[in-house]
Amino acid sequence: MVFRWVLTLILLATAVSPARAQEKPKIYFGASSKTLGYGPLWAAVKKGFLDRQGIDGQLVLLRGTPMNVQALAADSLQVGSGGAEAFYEATERGLDLVMIGGIINGLTHDIVAAKKYKSIEELRGATFGASSLTSGTVTAMKQALKAKGLEYPRDYKILVIAGGSSANLAALESGRIAATTVAIPLNYVAEDAGLSVVGRLIDAVPEFELSALAVKRSWAEKNRSLVVRFMKAIALTHRWMYENKDAAVDFLAKEMQLKPSYARRGWEYYTQHHIWDPDGDLSLKGTEYAIRIYMEQINAKGPLGSLAKYVDQSYLSEALKELNRK
Repeated sequence: MVFRWVLTLILLATAVSPARAQEKPKIYFGASSKTLGYGPLWAAVKKGFLDRQGIDGQLVLLRGTPMNVQALAADSLQVGSGGAEAFYEATERGLDLVMIGGIINGLTHDIVAAKKYKSIEELRGATFGASSLTSGTVTAMKQALKAKGLEYPRDYKILVIAGGSSANLAALESGRIAATTVAIPLNYVAEDAGLSVVGRLIDAVPEFELSALAVKRSWAEKNRSLVVRFMKAIALTHRWMYENKDAAVDFLAKEMQLKPSYARRGWEYYTQHHIWDPDGDLSLKGTEYAIRIYMEQINAKGPLGSLAKYVDQSYLSEALKELNRK
């Protein structure tokens, strides 16, 4: 039922005329969120990068990695997106999935506290908000707090609040919690509201694959030239994002409905820290770290093994060779 519902949603959301469908091969690809970090996926479609590679790209918003995994398994999507640990888990369950590129190659969250707090050390005994107890983001938050002498659960509590950064920020402003993690660009909203930014997760965990692109391996092998063209479009999109600051900021502000100043500061953070890879690649170190966190959370036994089971960079490598020959 879930797979059928996903397929129906995709067909309704991405209906095109029969004439165009016959002109170019169609790729349905999913975004786990419509936020600044996923901006390159929208740019790939709306700035014509997929079209110029001869692909009818249909971007579908399926919130969260689980929906993307389900749609990939049901052949409703050709390319999905989401956390590296979720694709690892899907592969271990026997699903034929593999990661082929990166979207958000790093942590983009600040630790934000109520106005009266000026440092992490002052939050001893406080309650933090988080979207779960086991996500990579909350694990990174625990490490950032540990570096300042705060151990969980000895020195603080965690209240699970569904809804991501915006829901946690609302809980912080209402006084339900004393601190939380807030992703760019909502951290700038928090600063403007007078809340205290007391730390950054990237300082504690510099390598982390927050969101990757994944495909069904069997489909990709049968459609290799199409996947290579798709990755060429992704690489060119990322290059455009880096090389055209003003145009990229304008696009992000309008598409994500952000204040231009927030979009600009977000673009600067993402490019300065290479959160978007300049060619759309993923971070092997960040992927390994994200998977290891997941393994620790589920008490998995034994070593991780080769990342080749979960990652295939050959499609992007071939795409980049073709681009560099031109």
